Amino acid sequence: MDLFPSRTYALSTCSLRRVKRSEAQDLAATLVTMDPWRTLDYQADALALYLSRPDPTLLRFTIHSSRQLAGVLCLRYPWLKGIYLELLALFPPHQGLGLGREIMTWTEARARPQTKNFWVTVSSFNHRARRFYKELGFAEVACLQNLIKEGYDEFLLRKILSQKQTSHN
Repeated sequence: MDLFPSRTYALSTCSLRRVKRSEAQDLAATLVTMDPWRTLDYQADALALYLSRPDPTLLRFTIHSSRQLAGVLCLRYPWLKGIYLELLALFPPHQGLGLGREIMTWTEARARPQTKNFWVTVSSFNHRARRFYKELGFAEVACLQNLIKEGYDEFLLRKILSQKQTSHN
């Protein structure tokens, strides 16, 4: 079942639109200037390929807020009996405004009826992201040592999605 059949979605404070192949290079050029991609030495060409190559299990969206490009969201489904957040990047002018929380809550609500797990990895040095995911109920389940770059670990985080949504979620 396709969790995200539409090309666009309107959330309360932002909208999501499938990434166009023509946008990939500019998006990648911005991402490599930001952490964690900068610290982990990602290359713009490799990120552009990731954002544009055909992959039926990878959903890629641009995030728009106040009619401005605000970031990128990439989700893999299915992945380990769940959905995997591969990339969530909000560009600096759009950080700290609640967009990330809204996107995560929206993604979880769409995934909950069909899947059991919500996964994400986060770099050990990315303390702000680690705190963000912990506040959303994710728990560290594994440390993947030197996964992307020697000297830097990645943490695999999991949130078990209950099939019933409670009133305080």
